[in-house]
Amino acid sequence: MEAITLHVPTTVTLTDEQFYQLCIANEEHRMELTAEGDLIIMPPTGGESGIRNSDLNADLVIWNRQTRLGYVFDSSTIFKLPNGAKRSPDVSWVIRERWEALSAEDRRRFPPLCPDFVIELRSETDSLPPLQRKMEEYLANGLRLGWLLDPQTPLAEIYRPDREVETLNFSTQQISPSLSGELVLPEFILDLTSIFHFE
Repeated sequence: MEAITLHVPTTVTLTDEQFYQLCIANEEHRMELTAEGDLIIMPPTGGESGIRNSDLNADLVIWNRQTRLGYVFDSSTIFKLPNGAKRSPDVSWVIRERWEALSAEDRRRFPPLCPDFVIELRSETDSLPPLQRKMEEYLANGLRLGWLLDPQTPLAEIYRPDREVETLNFSTQQISPSLSGELVLPEFILDLTSIFHFE
């Protein structure tokens, strides 16, 4: 099952409140809203992707508990990006100062900011180009570091502001399957061995 995109006419544009209420009323579905107002209904995650998502979140949470530099969010969190899109990355992280500057109401609903760091994990039902466009959208809205992980290839694309996307193809490169959090996530190293089934 693939994601379903509903093109919403401008005459029935969803307000922030209407989209919020739509998500609450249909919490069994993961939904996003593009900057153009199109509604995306995403399929449920299969078992393999669910395990990978949990592992990615766990690794980031463990690092964050040690450093206490920010806050980690799972794939059910929707962020309202500066361009108006409402997106839910598979894994995301926001530096402490930015999160704590939000009002209590903004924290309870869909936080009006772009995460500092995101991971998008390609599942069996995802095609790569829409995920790549999503990563570019995060960058255009303030992302500081992003990883697009594709276990099917296997490859990792690294997104950084004002730089070309770096692609690491682990099927052809004889290098350790890991990624560095660089200056955004100091001393965070993600081991991709289990994500890419290299064990």
